[in-house]
Amino acid sequence: MFSLGIIADTHIPDRREGLPPQALEVFRQRQVRAILHAGDVSVPSVLEQLAELAPVYAVRGNRDFLYLPQLPLSRLLEFEGVTFALAHGHGGWRSYVVDRLYITAYGLKPARFKRRMWQAFPGARVIVFGHLHLPILEWQDGRLLINPGSACCPDENAPGPSVALVHLGTSGQVEGEIVYLDETGD
Repeated sequence: MFSLGIIADTHIPDRREGLPPQALEVFRQRQVRAILHAGDVSVPSVLEQLAELAPVYAVRGNRDFLYLPQLPLSRLLEFEGVTFALAHGHGGWRSYVVDRLYITAYGLKPARFKRRMWQAFPGARVIVFGHLHLPILEWQDGRLLINPGSACCPDENAPGPSVALVHLGTSGQVEGEIVYLDETGD
């Protein structure tokens, strides 16, 4: 099996001083061959630290406009013959503002964001996104939609900080896994 590390919404240093050591340890222990960061990185040093473990592919989140404006809004990647789409999920500034108004009026509805991702990347077998701070692992028509949640500041409805892994087999098998981080360090 070939494993990829998935992380999003690290928000460093605005919500946390640095990457949670547990996230790095998960990626190290699982010997990930690449790391996908689904946005809201905040500062370049986060990507540099992750790159010490494996090659990093990142996209720009709504919080990355200041220090990481060069990151693309989305990427199509291929690993072991499997096409991946990587996006933050905010859909650009116009969508972000509309979503904020919608959330204020009706609350966070993950289905709205999941639908956006399924529709935006019809040719991808695996779609990775962030933004919600809520882990999601969902299969639909042989395709995987995965949100690792937030490694630093999970949504109040999430069990805790988390990252994800995607395992790829040599015959095109795909498995997703959400990994909850133990913040106590035990």
